[in-house]
Amino acid sequence: AGPSTPVYILGLDEVPQSGDKLTVIDEKMSKLIAEERKNKIKLDKIKAQQAVSVEDFFNKVKDGELKNLNVIIKADVQGSCEALKQSVIKIKNEEAKVSIVHAGVGAVNESDVLLAEASNAKIIAFNVKTEPKAKTLAEKDKIDINAYSVIYECLEDLERTIKGMQAPKYQEKIVGHAEIRKLFKISSVGTIAGSYVLDGKIVRNAKVRLFRDGQLVTETEIATLQIGKDNAKEVNKGFECGIKLDGFNDLQEGDVIEAYINEEIKF
Repeated sequence: AGPSTPVYILGLDEVPQSGDKLTVIDEKMSKLIAEERKNKIKLDKIKAQQAVSVEDFFNKVKDGELKNLNVIIKADVQGSCEALKQSVIKIKNEEAKVSIVHAGVGAVNESDVLLAEASNAKIIAFNVKTEPKAKTLAEKDKIDINAYSVIYECLEDLERTIKGMQAPKYQEKIVGHAEIRKLFKISSVGTIAGSYVLDGKIVRNAKVRLFRDGQLVTETEIATLQIGKDNAKEVNKGFECGIKLDGFNDLQEGDVIEAYINEEIKF
């Protein structure tokens, strides 16, 4: 075969990469060299991932990013592998992103599982099988191997995972205001504010701000909420109630209690 002439080669354990060199040697020497090279490649991958992790750490600190979803991609052909790589690296948000530890062609093997364990990665198997030994090792080490035959299904799963890695975000929602009309001082309890709900509702699990003549006095939480002598979960506009503020007793008639809750923002 001359230069650039395509040929069929039998007996390879893995699909070679572009630029790999083939050398003719005897069988005994070939097994020895192949084993050494496999071990070297495995160590190089682990070292490279560790080095990248250190660099990524500082980049993430600088960029405000906190989390990485490490993946190993194994595909049936080089074209599929490249298409997946180009699509996967675009999956990110302000807190998390997908990082490709390794991408290659061929069945998922033991080396892939070992690398996944070392780099805390999940394995994506696109139109390829997992070798029996690799499957056993993955089950033993609890390494995720996710098999796909359609690219967009893989991308959707990764996007859902990335969204799940985001820390919950909350927005404040004011639920109601109440005016203190009368104070009741109970030695064993503290000061109870007899209040009238001006708008919205006052809920027992709410946080509150206390205003006096339009000025903020304190921020705290509702310790108890009552209608008469009965505990209440919420009291609506136009009703009277008794409110005990957590850790604050310096109340005055005419003070206004603003109740609010923090609602989680759905991504």
